[in-house]
Amino acid sequence: MTRTFRRTFSSLRRYRNYRYFFAGQVVSQTGTWMQRIAQAWFILQLTHNSPVAVGVLAVAQFLPFTLLGLFAGTIVDRVDARRAVIVTQFAQMVLASAMAAIALAGVAHPWHVYAIAALNGALLVFDAPSRQALTYRMVGPDELSNAVALNSSLFNAARIFGPSVAGVVVFAVGVGWCFAVNAASFVAVLAGLLAMRESEFHPIVRTARPSLLRGTREGLAYVRRRPDMLAVLLLVVVLSTFCFNFNVILPVLAKTTLHGNSMTFGVLSALFGAGALAGALTAAAQRRATMSAMLAGGFVFTAMELLLAPAHSTLFAGLLLLACGFGFTVWTSNSNSSLQLEAPDHLRGRVVGLYFYAFNGSGPLGGILVGWLCARGGTELALALGASLGLVATALAAARLRAVRRSAEAVDEQRLERREPARAA
Repeated sequence: MTRTFRRTFSSLRRYRNYRYFFAGQVVSQTGTWMQRIAQAWFILQLTHNSPVAVGVLAVAQFLPFTLLGLFAGTIVDRVDARRAVIVTQFAQMVLASAMAAIALAGVAHPWHVYAIAALNGALLVFDAPSRQALTYRMVGPDELSNAVALNSSLFNAARIFGPSVAGVVVFAVGVGWCFAVNAASFVAVLAGLLAMRESEFHPIVRTARPSLLRGTREGLAYVRRRPDMLAVLLLVVVLSTFCFNFNVILPVLAKTTLHGNSMTFGVLSALFGAGALAGALTAAAQRRATMSAMLAGGFVFTAMELLLAPAHSTLFAGLLLLACGFGFTVWTSNSNSSLQLEAPDHLRGRVVGLYFYAFNGSGPLGGILVGWLCARGGTELALALGASLGLVATALAAARLRAVRRSAEAVDEQRLERREPARAA
C-alpha cells in the first residue's frame, strides 16, 4: 500500500517546480470549474432554457481550436513554455474579471457570454499544449505519465469541488460571484509559476525554430508515419466529438430531463468529477502509460454513457456518471502520456498540439450537433447516438492497434533471424 501511494505521488515528492505548479493549480482549477458551471447556467438563464444556446456556447468555446489548434503545437515548440503559460493565465484572469463585472452589473446579453467564451477558447488553444510542454520540463520522461495523471486528478478533483460550490453560490447569490472567484484564483497559479527555478527544469534537445507552416507539416508528417499514433488521435476525434459533450448535455439533463435546478447540475458534474478523479489516480499508479489501459478506459466511458441515455432517476444518472468519469480519465491520461513519450523532443509540442486539436477541434460541430439532438429527441437521443458511435470507434481502434503491434513483432522477428546467421558466420 505504501509503495503504491509513493508511486502515485512520486512527481510531487521529487520535483520542487512541479509542487509549485500543482499547488497553484489546486486553487485555479477550482475557480475554473466554478466559471464553467456558472457560464452554462448563465446562458440558459439569458436564453430562457434554450439547449441550442448551450450548443452555441460550446461552438464559441471550441471554434478557436478548430481555426488555430493545428498551428498551436508549432508555436509552443518555438517559445519558452513557462513564459507562455504565464501570459495565457494572466489573460484568462482578465477575461474572468470582465465576465464577473457584466454579470454583477446586470448588463449581460448572450453575445457578451459568447464573445468572452471565444476569447478564452483562443487562449486555451495555446495554454493547453504549453502546460503539457511545461510538465515535461518539470519532471522529465521518467515521471511524465505520473505527472500527466496527477494533473488530471487535480483537474477532476476541482471538477468535484468547483461545481458543488458553484451550485450553492449560483443558488444563493447568482452566477456573477462564481466569475469573480475564478478571477481571484489565478493569483495562486501565477505565484507558483513565478516561483519556479529554471535551473531545475529537465533539459531538452532544441533544433532550429521551425516556421509556422513548415513546422506544422513536419508534425503532421511524423504522425502519418506512425500508425499507432494515428489510431490514437482518430479515436480522440470521434470520442471528443460525439461522446464528450457534457458541457452541453449536463445542464439540459439536469434541468429538462431530470427536472432539477442548479444544485442538481452541480451534483451531477461533481459525480462525474469524482469518478474522473478515481480514474486519474488509478492512471497515476501505473508504471507507464499503455494502449490496453487506454482502450479499457474508452470502453468503460462509452458503455456507461450508453446506459445513461434512458436514465430518468437522478440517483441512477449520478452513479453512471461516476463510472463514466472513471473510464474517461483512464482513457485520456493514457492517450496523452503515450503520445508525449513516443514523440522526440523537437516535435513534442506539435504532437501535443495535434492531440488537443483532435480533442477540441471538432468541438463546434459536436456542440451544435448535440444541442440539436437534445432539442429534437432530448438527452436520451444525444447520449444514445454518441455512445454507440464511440463504442464502435473504440473497437476499431483496438483492432488497428493490435494489427500494428503484430506487424512490429513480425519485423522484430525478421531482424533477429537475419542477425543469427551473421553471428554464426
